[in-house]
Amino acid sequence: MSTPSLPSAKVIHVDTRGAVILSEESPETRDSRGIYLPNYIEPVSYIAVDIGGSLAKVVYFTRSPNPPASPSIAATYGSSNASDISTPLSSSPTPTDPVRPSPPSTPPPTVKRSGALTPLVLEPLSNAHASANNLLDNELLDDAIIQRTRPTIANRVKHFPGGSLNFERFETENIHECIEYIQALIERSAQVNQVTIEEMRKSVKIMATGGGAHKFYDLFKNSLCVEVHREDEMECLIEGLKFITLIPDEVYYFSEELISSFSHPQSKADGTTTKLNPPTHGSPTDGVLFESKLMPQLPCLLVNIGSGVSIIKVDEEGKFERVSGTSLGGGTLWGLLNLLTPAKTFDEMLALSERGDNSCVDMLVGDIYGQDYSRLGLKSTMIASTFGKVFKKGRDKRTFAPEDISKSLLFAVSNNIGQIACMNAEKYNLDRIYFGGCFIRGHPATIATLSYAIRFWSRGTKRAVFLRHEGFLGAIGAWIKNISPLDDEEPKW
Repeated sequence: MSTPSLPSAKVIHVDTRGAVILSEESPETRDSRGIYLPNYIEPVSYIAVDIGGSLAKVVYFTRSPNPPASPSIAATYGSSNASDISTPLSSSPTPTDPVRPSPPSTPPPTVKRSGALTPLVLEPLSNAHASANNLLDNELLDDAIIQRTRPTIANRVKHFPGGSLNFERFETENIHECIEYIQALIERSAQVNQVTIEEMRKSVKIMATGGGAHKFYDLFKNSLCVEVHREDEMECLIEGLKFITLIPDEVYYFSEELISSFSHPQSKADGTTTKLNPPTHGSPTDGVLFESKLMPQLPCLLVNIGSGVSIIKVDEEGKFERVSGTSLGGGTLWGLLNLLTPAKTFDEMLALSERGDNSCVDMLVGDIYGQDYSRLGLKSTMIASTFGKVFKKGRDKRTFAPEDISKSLLFAVSNNIGQIACMNAEKYNLDRIYFGGCFIRGHPATIATLSYAIRFWSRGTKRAVFLRHEGFLGAIGAWIKNISPLDDEEPKW
């Protein structure tokens, strides 16, 4: 019996109804939670890769007949605060008995066993054969596999109902780990669907964007033996923004109270400051607020913070122009902290900053005036000079804690980006500023600093808005941009 070809629609729109953002496995994965799409059933086997100067981000879609067992923890327990940036209050339907995820494995990560890429050719399966091989852990191919008939198709075609959009990232200097991961995904998908690896490779296409799409083109093509298509970086960012804003509980911003608690900790009588933890209880007005409109709010400014920073103006029709940027971005923070602290990864650096007190390193307004400078609207806790205390009185540099250095530099880079973003928003008369890029990582202090900078320099007329998958806009854009066929031929049934 010949194998039936799975149809590819001429134009496919991803159905985001009922979308659920899954819970993270650890703080390091808070910006890379999967998105379960229960109503998206069209076949797609594209893998998108956005290769930047520091990180390579991967996005792909896998089939799963059953809903994942780990929805957002906050979706079940109703939490909404800065410590749960990664799992805020959700309005999406979820299973009633969530299973809390186990800690992630050490890199390179293993392929998630939650589904498989759908090949263009799928061999019919006998129940006996499927049961004997047990290829899908007894849950991915079962009675939930449905058959659907199209008016133009004589034979029925099997589809996997629903599935998950998956997100992974790798350090660009270890690009071979990324390739090994994709290779394992392709091999597992061939096994799951019981097709040959050659047939699976014919179905898979790599949609590459970012600077590395050119630098590593031959490496991906020759190592994976699949088609590789290069996509425009800025165009993919905008497409990614337009898609991700359709997902419930994706777009958020900080309340005024939460911004203030991070930006201006209370001063003690001895001159030190009280370190405030983000609120753990209360209404959403105490912490994280979510956009109710599931659509991109255009026109806007998109500030993408990767190794460097690109600032992109987007008009009402989605047309875009890169209008500014700065070389002082995530790579700057990563590089300086690597020199000045024992931290070896960006997540370790963020963890250090969470325990730090920047007032031990930075010179504050209160250090100069002894109080607020109310006439200029400057609170005593505002930073007057980054690292201003380091040289003061010839202090031994070894007396400065890595935690304090980390927080100071995090504030410095974030404040600088926020100020540049605000000036561009003023120049182009844009009130909404989206922040994206792997620099943010759902980190409360970073978000609060960027938010405060926008509010301060715009005198409260503009708002900083954030995305839970902020680091994957380019990869999402490359994926969604190529859902429709790559050529103009009519689909062949």
